[in-house]
Amino acid sequence: MKCLLIASESAEVLFHWSDREYRQSIQEKYGVSQEEGEGLPAFEDILSTLFAPIIISCSTLEDSYTSFTTENNHIYVLHQFDECLYIAVNGDGEEKEDDLRRKLYVLKKMVEVMFGMVTLSGNLLRKELRPQDTEQRARLWKYLQSLLDTYSLLRENDQSFLVEAVERLIHPQLCELCIEFLERRLVQQLNSSVERAGEEVLHAFVLVHTKLLAFYSSRNASILTPSDLLALIVMAQNMYPSNVDLDDMSPEDADSTSGSGPETFYTPEPSPSSRSSSSSEKAGRGETPVFEFVDPEIQMAEDSLHTLEINPPDPASPRRVFLEVLHKDGLYPMMPHSMYCLSLWPGITLVLLTKISSSALAISVYKYLEDFDKLEKRLHEGHGGPASARSPLNMQDIRSKMDKFIKSLEPHDLQYAQLQNVWAEFKSRAFSRAGSGFNKDLIPWCKNMKTQLCGIYRQCFLTDSLSADVTHRLSAGLQERAQAMVREKLVDWKDFLLVKSKRNITMVSYPFFFFFQTLPIPYRSTVCFVVC
Repeated sequence: MKCLLIASESAEVLFHWSDREYRQSIQEKYGVSQEEGEGLPAFEDILSTLFAPIIISCSTLEDSYTSFTTENNHIYVLHQFDECLYIAVNGDGEEKEDDLRRKLYVLKKMVEVMFGMVTLSGNLLRKELRPQDTEQRARLWKYLQSLLDTYSLLRENDQSFLVEAVERLIHPQLCELCIEFLERRLVQQLNSSVERAGEEVLHAFVLVHTKLLAFYSSRNASILTPSDLLALIVMAQNMYPSNVDLDDMSPEDADSTSGSGPETFYTPEPSPSSRSSSSSEKAGRGETPVFEFVDPEIQMAEDSLHTLEINPPDPASPRRVFLEVLHKDGLYPMMPHSMYCLSLWPGITLVLLTKISSSALAISVYKYLEDFDKLEKRLHEGHGGPASARSPLNMQDIRSKMDKFIKSLEPHDLQYAQLQNVWAEFKSRAFSRAGSGFNKDLIPWCKNMKTQLCGIYRQCFLTDSLSADVTHRLSAGLQERAQAMVREKLVDWKDFLLVKSKRNITMVSYPFFFFFQTLPIPYRSTVCFVVC
């Protein structure tokens, strides 16, 4: 009896996920009120009718509730993200309020990774989550639902997602070998190839099920946050679900399946030294908590994975993802990247993250969104408000830069014309003598500017289909060569890795953030290093 819902302020369902028990329960109750001979409406219409009072009350009340329990012990948790309301429901007693709140933040994170800064505009997000084409909407919702299914499965059956952690397989010899290979051969060859079509590989990592075997970032790359990395692991597992083969094999059996090699390789090593992991040296100060995890039942994991019914995508078609980027001048969330998931063997995946050629445009859009957001807050509070003291704005400088930015865009695009018109109206109201100047009358035009900027972002990074745009991605041949190179390097180790990645291993945790960056300490995540 579980349900997740995203709704607009007008009580329109933008996305929903529910299990079979919840759907049957709602349809049975709704069917009782139907007149004889009248069929049931679409399930999303039922949800819209049932949730409308909750949604409207949250949008109209100044101090609205964030959770409540009904007479039949159904728990509802609500959270307003920008212009959209996220709702989680549980009716079987398996989840508490904290569990539901956790799921809402996971859903929000996955939506951000999929749509980037479009999530900052409720109107544009509505177009993305609820396209007019019903078949397109069904495909999109099925994909997002499958991501939630994958996350739920991993949280139930995988220790790294149980404690919200990025987990690494540590063996100094193998890790050093793989990282050196990724740096000196794979990434260098990809970035020096003419077949990369303007894309630059920033990150390359190898996953064994959900655990990191090796991770390399180029010198031009920003740090990949644990929050983004775990979201990418969910997406990789969704593309290539692991056939969870959790044998209770003895160490001797594991040795016999892994091929030749020194005996010490199959013996658990001490925690990584400072030489093998600089991250562990930084995070290992002080006392560290220890988590122990017991493997789940094999059949339940396999059945759940097979029910996802998501066909493996064409490896040559990347998926656009939006991740945090840390530059010397600040943090920029939701920057566009291309994600290539290349299956090496069942359970072992190579993931490449590339910087696309037009990514500088996203940085400019974010800066202007920040400027207009700060201006809007100043206008709400008045020029003497606290926001104006914290974030002074040079509007003449912003005006000059915005003029140059608009001129740099493609003038034939419809979105360009709309942005130009709104900006011209903004300038006439704010800067001309006949205009009203910088007062609260300008607030709607600040909102309009933010919507138009998000529209430019949407047109540049979401509207064009990646699968159709074959001229701006790593060629299929280049991806195949990358696959072959890594397979050749790991072929003697793959059986060992697959066995050891499913052993019960002690985890040492270090504090970081995952999906729940705005939540208190109980929702903080960790980056964990495990020894194989």
